[in-house]
Amino acid sequence: MLNWFKKKLGQSTPPQNDEEKQKSFFNHLKKRLDRTRTGFVNRIDDLLIGEKVIDAELFAQLEEIMITSDLGFATTGELLEQAREQVRRQDLSDPRVLREIIQQLIQNLLVKTDQSAKLVMPPSGPLVIMVLGVNGVGKTTTIGKLAHKFKKSGQKVLLVAADTFRAAAAEQLQVWGQRVGCFVVAQQPGADPSSVVHDALDYARPRDFDVVIVDTAGRLHTKVNLMAELCKIKRVMTKKIPGAPHEVMLVIDAGTGQNAISQTRLFHEAVDVSGIALTKLDGTARGGIAVNICREFDIPIRFIGIGEQLDDLRDFDPREFVAALFNRPVPGNRPVLDSRKDKGDGEAPEASEASEASEAPEASEASGENRENGPGENRR
Repeated sequence: MLNWFKKKLGQSTPPQNDEEKQKSFFNHLKKRLDRTRTGFVNRIDDLLIGEKVIDAELFAQLEEIMITSDLGFATTGELLEQAREQVRRQDLSDPRVLREIIQQLIQNLLVKTDQSAKLVMPPSGPLVIMVLGVNGVGKTTTIGKLAHKFKKSGQKVLLVAADTFRAAAAEQLQVWGQRVGCFVVAQQPGADPSSVVHDALDYARPRDFDVVIVDTAGRLHTKVNLMAELCKIKRVMTKKIPGAPHEVMLVIDAGTGQNAISQTRLFHEAVDVSGIALTKLDGTARGGIAVNICREFDIPIRFIGIGEQLDDLRDFDPREFVAALFNRPVPGNRPVLDSRKDKGDGEAPEASEASEASEAPEASEASGENRENGPGENRR
């Protein structure tokens, strides 16, 4: 797994063997990618078995498999053209080598996109993450799991319920806040989302929150007025905290297939998406969309969702992903994200969330306790 931030010192239990832990996570990932592997890689294996030669017919059949696995026409064409060139250049004749060639080409594409940007903690002030997506992609669930990842690393996290249209949205985020132990700022249904964000950032800055994650209303990417509202929210963030949002994260349901391309395009045009969380990979055979999105937009995939447990939101490692997809051994571990805001010796802030809540009653920790309502608090 990736080391986002320094771990707490003085742990009472001995650390796990890193190699064993990595293998365990990797095996879990392989299992979760079974459906995509069956619909894509296993079909390639079946095609290449037997006394075949590398010819135009074989490439045509490979093209059909890749397109129907949601790699898309353009991405498939580009990958197969590179494969043809490699076959010609090396004078290859055994069809089985095409499996390794395709695997390497996909990995190269994903690694290139993955290295195009790093998610960096700002030198001062909180890391502000704006999360968006259409209805039903698992946006709020992804936020809860993302908050859990930061919390495990000793970060102080604030969740912001800027989805004021759906009646149960703030309540759902409060439930996640209680589950993972995070503060939540919300207002009444129907409030101006930009005002919610404005008040939340005013609250976060003097109280030393490390991370602010903003949940926005799910919306159809074709609704111009709703997309314009996202632009307004983003402007408010930038005005309150220079450089914010530091991450504009689009949540995509892997099962939507090629519709994910149109979603990404329109959201990217509106608010300049900087990272993607690809959810529900464990429940679909259409995981090839990850390759298509990266090639089409050059936007890194930050996370993949491979299950319902808190730890099933995984940092996306392209080498690990491709190795799991093609059923290859676990690759070497490597850091991807850059944390530049150093908390001294790496320990979490001394004040507990309970003491912070008593000092600053404006926000709730979603713990169900009675606290004085402050600006923007949704009292439960």
